[in-house]
Amino acid sequence: MRTTLTIDNDIADSLKEQARLQDRPFKQVVNDALRRGLSQAVEEERPVFRVKPLPGGFMPGIDPLKIKELLDELLVQDFLEKNARIEKNSG
Repeated sequence: MRTTLTIDNDIADSLKEQARLQDRPFKQVVNDALRRGLSQAVEEERPVFRVKPLPGGFMPGIDPLKIKELLDELLVQDFLEKNARIEKNSG
């Protein structure tokens, strides 16, 4: 679309310099700059996503100071179950 646009001198100078440095047409540099500016405006309008933490904690009967002991018990239980399956399948 062809249109007439009045650009401040400092902005026009920056755009011309970018076009020269990038060896690209002035029109393309202006369009890219407008796209970047518009995409930032859209991002700013998006609602902020916030995570609301829920109250947490351990299940009744679990002592947080003995978590390592619980882990050890679970690992032993898992080991014994795997060995029982292996013995059952091999025998």
